[in-house]
Amino acid sequence: MTLRHKAFLDHVKERGEYGTVEEAERAARVVLALLGAHVVGEVRAQLAARLPEDFALILLNPLQSAEPLSPERFVRATAAWIEGATEQTATWDVSAVLSTVADTAGDDLLKEQLPAGYDLLFGRPQPT
Repeated sequence: MTLRHKAFLDHVKERGEYGTVEEAERAARVVLALLGAHVVGEVRAQLAARLPEDFALILLNPLQSAEPLSPERFVRATAAWIEGATEQTATWDVSAVLSTVADTAGDDLLKEQLPAGYDLLFGRPQPT
């Protein structure tokens, strides 16, 4: 595990208040796989460039999405992918992972082209 990888997971673990690094890593993998299907093109490549390599690969090799998901449906999809999760716990997982991604990526990148409403998922609400 590289230092960047460990630091990223430590942040997710702390924010998500997970009992183990494994729980934090599971949440990170699910959320980034789903995110990769909904953030496309240059923004996805730039986000991936700022993540630890193994998480970047998850983001860059996404599931194929038939349609963009609203933030609410993104949370529901996360809940469906994490065994035993509810929408409430999935909201927590999404927040822990994406706020860490936001800190890693920087506000300049996030302001560019996030899908509508995703600013809240990243913990970076934008003025309307």
